[in-house]
Amino acid sequence: MIRRRVVVHGRVQGVFFRDTLRRLALERGVAGWVRNREDGTVEAVFEGEPEAVEALVRCAHDGPAGAVVECVETLEEEREGLSGFSAG
Repeated sequence: MIRRRVVVHGRVQGVFFRDTLRRLALERGVAGWVRNREDGTVEAVFEGEPEAVEALVRCAHDGPAGAVVECVETLEEEREGLSGFSAG
């Protein structure tokens, strides 16, 4: 199990970015959360099997239709044992 935090920059709010990541995380059995930040970015934390987490990180680089991703900061972090996935 691994944990990654991503911060996605660009036109990423108001384009169903959070809901897209939430849906994909649930489909892949990945725990964590996603939220809009005041600075216009989207931040997410993913915990789960390495292949599933890395797939979500790749999805963050593309985003849903309508998103324009300029860059994605990705950080490796220690797992916290999260369960479920929330979009706030």
